[in-house]
Amino acid sequence: MYEPDRPLVVVNQTRSTDSDFEIVISHYNEDLSWLKEHRTDCCIYSKGGNENAPELPFTFTPLPNIGREGHTFLYHIANNYESLADVTLFLQGRIDDHVDISLSEMKQRALTVQPGQVRTYPFRELEVFDHWNGIPWEQYPCWKRWSSMNTQRMKETPLELFQQYISESDRVPVAVGFAPGAIFAVKKETIHQHSKAFYERLLQKMFLGEMAHVNPETGHYMERFWLAMLNPGEYVQWEEAELAEEERNKDGQLAKGHWYRTPTGSNVDLGATRRGETLDSPLTPLTPAMSFSRSSVTPSSPETSLSMLTDEDRSPERKLSLD
Repeated sequence: MYEPDRPLVVVNQTRSTDSDFEIVISHYNEDLSWLKEHRTDCCIYSKGGNENAPELPFTFTPLPNIGREGHTFLYHIANNYESLADVTLFLQGRIDDHVDISLSEMKQRALTVQPGQVRTYPFRELEVFDHWNGIPWEQYPCWKRWSSMNTQRMKETPLELFQQYISESDRVPVAVGFAPGAIFAVKKETIHQHSKAFYERLLQKMFLGEMAHVNPETGHYMERFWLAMLNPGEYVQWEEAELAEEERNKDGQLAKGHWYRTPTGSNVDLGATRRGETLDSPLTPLTPAMSFSRSSVTPSSPETSLSMLTDEDRSPERKLSLD
């Protein structure tokens, strides 16, 4: 078993014996009452200490408050690689600022995911990341809370991390698509396309050692790398000309090259939204202003790449103690 830098005390999790489905929760101090009906599906990792620990009937595994949700999800994968559920739904302790369907419907959708697919959820659309030289926090007032916080900076650029630990290639992508909040479901076969050593190495680099911090810059990077890591064919745009003909892919997500970007100078981070969708609802198209043109974007130029950072609506306590 892969262990972090400090010993952990594991509390017995109340989980179903059915290995077909599991919900992994990255918790700090959120009210988890919305999970009660599905608690036997849950594997909860809590980072808030005894004072913020989930109350009964929930059981949980305590983790140090480092690395945001990216650390939690990689920890789960690395420590349960051989015994992963057939389908895992990765969630934060609060999701209503990103998702407007019930947890039962999220589970229903998760169970339809196929090997190689990554299931994401409305109402937040997929967004673009192309800040390969580093996130220009100062260009976006809506991101000020992150740049003003105590942050552990990473000496490597996002491009260097992506090349060395995600794509394991020296190619330079134009952009990747990502799900704000890192809310997604995948089959274990999709996770298993990479070795256990791959995830252990990524966990160590991104969130342990000098990056074992409550708000490491790598936490924001990892949020943007999940989809590209799990399905690069769908979520990595390697060339300018590699643009999907249709605005949406077969899963209803914004397709390659059509991902939403937040304009510079934005004071509020709302993203592009698609609310009120059910399994049988027709997809609502974005307006032309919501999609973006790649023609003037150079991957190596932070001044011209206008991506987006998830700016979750968290409580004051949550802002200081990120999961």
